Order: sequence, then C-alpha cells, then structure tokens
Amino acid sequence: MTPKEFFEFAKEHSAELVDLKFVDLLGTWQHCTFPVDTWDEDTFVEGVGFDGSSIRGWQGIHMSDMLALPDPDTFCLDPFFAKPTVSIIADIIDPVTKKEYTRDPRYVAQKAEDYLKKTQIADTCYIGPEPEFFIFDEVRYEQNQHRGIYEIDSQEGAWNSARFEEPNLGYKPSFKGGYFPVSPTDTMHDIRGEMVYEMRKIGIVVEAHHHEVATAGQSEIDMRFQSLLKMGDQLLWYKYICKNIAKRYNKTVTFMPKPIFQDNGSGMHTHFSLWKDGKPLFADDGYAGLSQLALYAIGGILKHAPAILAFAAPTTNSYRRLVPGFEAPVNLAYSARNRSAACRIPMYSPNPKAKRVEFRCPDPSCNGYLTFSAILMAALDGIQNKIDPGKPLDRDIYEMTREELASTPKTPGSLEEAIVALEKDHAFLLKGDVFTQDLIEAWTVWKREKELDEIHLRPHPYEFYLYYDN
Repeated sequence: MTPKEFFEFAKEHSAELVDLKFVDLLGTWQHCTFPVDTWDEDTFVEGVGFDGSSIRGWQGIHMSDMLALPDPDTFCLDPFFAKPTVSIIADIIDPVTKKEYTRDPRYVAQKAEDYLKKTQIADTCYIGPEPEFFIFDEVRYEQNQHRGIYEIDSQEGAWNSARFEEPNLGYKPSFKGGYFPVSPTDTMHDIRGEMVYEMRKIGIVVEAHHHEVATAGQSEIDMRFQSLLKMGDQLLWYKYICKNIAKRYNKTVTFMPKPIFQDNGSGMHTHFSLWKDGKPLFADDGYAGLSQLALYAIGGILKHAPAILAFAAPTTNSYRRLVPGFEAPVNLAYSARNRSAACRIPMYSPNPKAKRVEFRCPDPSCNGYLTFSAILMAALDGIQNKIDPGKPLDRDIYEMTREELASTPKTPGSLEEAIVALEKDHAFLLKGDVFTQDLIEAWTVWKREKELDEIHLRPHPYEFYLYYDN
C-alpha cells in the first residue's frame, strides 16, 4: 500500500480521523488520534512526535522526544469507534539520528525477517499461535499496605452451581470440563463468534473458535498462520478485538496465563515453520516426517528455551501455569502428538505444507514480536550449529517416574530463573543485530525492578493461612 491509497481509503469510508497505534516494550498497544486532514504524504516520511519517556521501558525524561512513523501497509477501519476511523500501525524512529528505535518490538520482528533472508537458510518464517483467554463477568483486585485481594466471577464458573440466579439452570462447565461442550453449557459461542466476525473484517483469517478446557469461559480462537511480522501485528489486533467485544457484552477478557487456582491456565501454543522459494523446509522422511533441518531447529529451541521464556512466558503468573505434573509442558523434549512435550509435531495431515513444530511453552501475556523473533533466532542457531535435539519423548510423561525424567531438562520454575537464563544465554539473539544488548538490558531491568522486586515485597494471602497462627 502507499500513502496515496491511505488517503483514498479514508475518503472512500468518510473517515475524518486516523488512529495511530504502536506497541510498547511489554506488548501493549498505545494510540493517538489525529484528524486526517492534518496529515499529508510527508507524514509517512517525517512521522509524528510523542513523549517516549511515558512509554513503559523506553526513554528517560531527558531524551523523551520520539517519532511514530505510520506504516501504509497496515491501515484498516477500526471496528470500535462510533464514527469511521482509519487505524494504522506505526514504527518508532529516533528524531535526532533518524534511525529505527532499537527498543521498538516491531522493529525487532522486521530485523528477524531480514536476518532470516540473509542466512539464506529460508526466506519466510510462518507463525501460527493459539492464544487462549478467559471471558469473565467481573474482576476485582487490590493490593495495599493492609489488604491484598483478588476475586473473579463468571456465570459459567463451576463454583456457581449453587448460586441463587432466579433460576440457576445448572449449565456450568466443571473444573477441567470445558473442552468442546455445545450450548447451553458453552454460553460464550455468540461472543466468540462476534470476535471472529470483527477479526475477519480486518483481514485476519480465522480457522476455528471453541470453548477451552477450564471452567468460567476459557476460550480459544485460532488464526491461520502468517509471516512473523504480520502475525505480530495480528496478535495485537486479536487481543484488542477480544477485549472490546467482551466489553460490548459487559464482560471482561484476560490473557493472564493463570487466573484460576486448580484449573487449566491459558497458553499460546505457537506453530512454527520455515519456507524457501515457496516450498516448506520442515518436511522429509525423518522422525515424524521431519527434515534434518527441522530437527536442528528443534534442537536450537530446546537448548535456548529457558532464555526464550523470558519473553515468551514473561510474567510471574506465567510460572503458575508452567508447573510440573500439571497440564502445561515443562519438559524440554520433543515428540510427535504428545502434548506434554515442549515441542510437539502435529500429525493431523501428511501434506508437506502442513509440517511444522509446535512450541507449547509460550503464553498470551507475551509480546508477540519479541517472542516470535526469539523462537526464530533459537531455531536458526540450532540449524547453523547442527544442534542435536536428542531422542524424542513419546511416552506418557505423567506416567514416568522422577528418576526416568531426571535427565530431561525442565523449563524455568519462575520468571526470575528465566531472566537469569536470558542474561546468561542471549548471544544467539544478538546475531544480525536482531535483538540488541540495550533492549535485553532494558527488558531484564524492567522485569527485575517493576515486577520481581515488587512481588517479593508483598505478602501473599495464602501465607496468612500457612503462618498467621504459628
């Protein structure tokens, strides 16, 4: 697309406003809205100014001026404004050097795609994430000097089977009983359907939507795979649409990985493949129909998984989901069909174009640009260094003893462990200047000071149960 086509699109849809969106370091969209007639084609070259010191993890107050440069390939009508408004995604530029900003996650994804082509290993990385989320009726939380609480509620919650509802009809998915029931047990079908309709309007190809395993409205909408950068854009649209459609129904969506105790958390199983000249590179006659190149890619992902998870499972809450003995894959092994391995090779289709690796550890609280880029860089490192992934783990992991699993590496047990892993193991991310030392340091400092240190300071409600009367 071109700037000229942008203005023609705005005129065609009688849009007098343009909403400029960009993503912060942690993966949340920011926006500012302008009258279209204040822009011209030079805006797509010169950008618009904003205060970078007010964006999480970015500039200091003494270097606050930044430029947002609209990308003409990304415009569409925003689904959630009362009057026609064109939405467009921006890249971030330093106004002094005129260079791309190294802490802009979208720029990292662009560099990852460029580096892939320079390696000549492949020219396209396809990503297909499966973000899960909860649709709640209400959430309340507070943390101060004398109180720490949270409370969530859902008309579907198994805990509400005895609630006075005038009348209570009893259609409540049980804990771990929410996978694929039809209505009336699945009360979220129409809400998810409306989310799908809005996604399709802006060009997202949706493959399916369904209720997920947990009670209380856990859901999943699956997008068709796209190139890495485009999927990074789409994941932000996905979250934006899900949250705003839920609000239409007076409900709330969360991508928090583990909001419910003793029920399934929300993961984001991420399907990954490499292609060159329009041909898939992961299919051959090796294990599970994989090529040697694909096996080396798995070796790289498994080797660097603890560091990847500093981006792919980036919250303290992520590690309430990644717990041994439960549903999340904590064993850094690979397997065909086995959902308890960190890397799974789906076996639904014999078509070489469908051959891919599914990395099951990420969750939807992540920044997609950084997560997808880190997975790609780890896979490329595996290919370049011919990293052997070892033997597949095709047994039921839940039936194996601790002794049998002792030799299988595990995911980090906490965000702190993941951050330490990233600090020790990030040379593979720096190749091609895809990630920079500055970005990695900004990420680890933010996580330590704004999240880990703050969590360490606060007593947990369950500690009162354990220790108050000691």
